[in-house]
Amino acid sequence: MASFARRRQAFGEGFALFAECLLVGVWFTASALPVVTVPAALAAASRHVEAFAAGEPASLRSFWSDFRVAWRESWRVGLTLVGAALVLVLNLVVLAQEGVPGRSGIALATFIVAALAVTVLLRACADWSPGGRWRSLFSAAVGRTRDDLPGTGILFGGVAVLAVCVWALWLLLVPMSGCLVGAAVAVRRRGLTREE
Repeated sequence: MASFARRRQAFGEGFALFAECLLVGVWFTASALPVVTVPAALAAASRHVEAFAAGEPASLRSFWSDFRVAWRESWRVGLTLVGAALVLVLNLVVLAQEGVPGRSGIALATFIVAALAVTVLLRACADWSPGGRWRSLFSAAVGRTRDDLPGTGILFGGVAVLAVCVWALWLLLVPMSGCLVGAAVAVRRRGLTREE
């Protein structure tokens, strides 16, 4: 009986976390609409999910407070992200032209590099806390992406699932982005547990 109660409680906590990730997807999407705010929105969303998972107070007010602080610290990262996205789109436009040699292989390599870059971004944003230096966050995220291959595989797979879902139905961006933030927080917590 006690085992059933524990399983039931674990299911309830897991479902509550899943629901919170879906809600965070809405908040993330709204705050990331200008595109240049994506790193700040990911950082604030990660802090919110982390706080919720740890049983600490987590609310829309704290999300927006974190978002404002993260935006002041990350606007340069956001501009860099927009520039990289423009280069990616330009690359795909060129590859869409007939007669480009090896275009399918180059397109595949482009998507893999983009997914790895998003994986590093997710890791850096999951580690963010107010006052954190983004250069240090990215440096550490690159190291963990290289050293923690299972975690990298989880995030890489999550990015691929997000891309396929958005390609199939763009509205799925909202819930799936929240789930991807949840995955980034879970990978971070998993890494901290392994280090202990």
